[in-house]
Amino acid sequence: MPASSNIHEVAQSVAPEARVVYVDHDPIVLCHARALLISAPEGRTDFIEADLRQPLAILSGAVRTLDFGRPVAVILTAILHLIQDDEEPYQLVRQLVGALAPGSYVVISHAAGDIGNGDMASMASRLNELMAQQTVPRAREQVAGFFARLDLVEPGLVRVPEWRPATAIDAKGPAQMWAGVALKLALKP
Repeated sequence: MPASSNIHEVAQSVAPEARVVYVDHDPIVLCHARALLISAPEGRTDFIEADLRQPLAILSGAVRTLDFGRPVAVILTAILHLIQDDEEPYQLVRQLVGALAPGSYVVISHAAGDIGNGDMASMASRLNELMAQQTVPRAREQVAGFFARLDLVEPGLVRVPEWRPATAIDAKGPAQMWAGVALKLALKP
């Protein structure tokens, strides 16, 4: 849902010509996005109705706005834990990354199954009993698998508040999510 400091606003405040494509499968979110998210005049913002489980549909829609021959960023925040293991989440990410030019970035945050005393896993288990949308918290090494063949940017794969915090106090904030940013140089074997 649109909020302040949306990705396109941040990107276009630095580079007004930036192009941003949002993807969601919720028609209400898309309706709000089309009505409220306006691009900088020099840039372009687009919206695609698709599901992360449809990477080819995402890529074919995004090509209307993005030039995949140039570096882009794919931002997958708080979404991959909604993809079940049998839906091949690693393959979905590989398909998206495969379309990216060298110099592109991949940003991921993911619910953690191994931070603290297992609160996230316990909460996910309770929610999964009540909700149709299932959550799969993953351990750090499992989340690291999404960055296979990419170069993690410092500080690497860490708890969300530890990813370049403004202060030491911020770094100690509560969070049961892993976060990382990786650069695609050339595909590693």
